[in-house]
Amino acid sequence: MGELSDLDRQIEQLRRCELIKESEVKALCAKAREILVEESNVQRVDSPVTVSGDIHGQFYDLKELFRVSDPGVTPECGTGDAMDRLYVCLTCAQVRYPDRITLIRGNHESRQITQVYGFYDECLRKYGSVTVWRYCTEIFDYLSLSAIIDGKIFCVHGGLSPSIQTLDQIRTIDRKQEVPHDGPMCDLLWSDPEGTAGTAGHTWAHLGTGGVGGHQLVMEGYKWHFGETVLTVWSAPNYCYRYANCMLIRGALYWGVN
Repeated sequence: MGELSDLDRQIEQLRRCELIKESEVKALCAKAREILVEESNVQRVDSPVTVSGDIHGQFYDLKELFRVSDPGVTPECGTGDAMDRLYVCLTCAQVRYPDRITLIRGNHESRQITQVYGFYDECLRKYGSVTVWRYCTEIFDYLSLSAIIDGKIFCVHGGLSPSIQTLDQIRTIDRKQEVPHDGPMCDLLWSDPEGTAGTAGHTWAHLGTGGVGGHQLVMEGYKWHFGETVLTVWSAPNYCYRYANCMLIRGALYWGVN
């Protein structure tokens, strides 16, 4: 009971943009590792569930997503790139609701990318060292690579790979590593759908780790591909506060906050 109350307090502190102690981050990451190490590369999720995509460090939009989809009531499945700058908050939520939150690794869950896009610098600025950054990025290697909802809906941050034809091939990948520069694990995190059914066919752009940081931004918050067999979900509305894109939350369009 004490552990849950501590987690609730930490989550509330983080929602108020107040830091938790470095020792608390260390303990959280250790507990998260215990949970994540038991998860499969293809994590099973049951509906009803709220699926979110890229958040890209937009903290107040994450709060809005949690407000309308309380993980204590409705399970949440995050498909990557939700970690930058708010990773500690999500780690808290993962530990608090281990059976109701599923976090999938995205292309930004990388030591290299977090040094470029601000998470490294933020940890250094707020904690005075890179120790918290190290605790958090070690957890990246334990995140699932994908999820499957009700055995029917396959969820992944990026897309498909020419090296993968079955889910069992994903299950055999050694995910406990930094994102490779090529190969099936890289493709799952970095590839984007391109072409349309009836023209170029069902093809995928394989960006590799040299691709842009915010790949496959969609202005409507979601976009169908390949005859409505593939759906892109983008959960960073008004991306970087300049793109005027929106996100879809339970059927309602949401434009984001500053």
